[in-house]
Amino acid sequence: MDKSKPKPSTIDEYIATCSPDVKPILERIRQIIRKAAPKAEETISYRMPAFKVNGPFIYFAAFKNHIGLYPPVRGDKRLIQAAAKYAGEKGNLRFPLDQPIPYDLIAKIASLNVKQNQEKVPVRHKKAR
Repeated sequence: MDKSKPKPSTIDEYIATCSPDVKPILERIRQIIRKAAPKAEETISYRMPAFKVNGPFIYFAAFKNHIGLYPPVRGDKRLIQAAAKYAGEKGNLRFPLDQPIPYDLIAKIASLNVKQNQEKVPVRHKKAR
């Protein structure tokens, strides 16, 4: 995504700013996440598409040579191993655009992330007395 362009306020706007060859990839990732979490709220956070269920649970973004998926996979050893070849320096995933995108892996990650977020106890702020 070109940071010199206006900040998108929706996922549709974000995808519209991307190159034509990347748009279908982003739409498919969006559909995969939507299937994993049909009631999730779509938003833009940190200039990236994000989905929320009890807080943000997944982000994705287009870069010059890859699609990024955030946050790192946690809590499932088999899924962590399956995603290891895509892990960047902070554990966030990078799917190279010159290779097939592992949509099945993305679906598993989205399902795990939404499940983990649904299990979180919402933080309630106590009123000052």
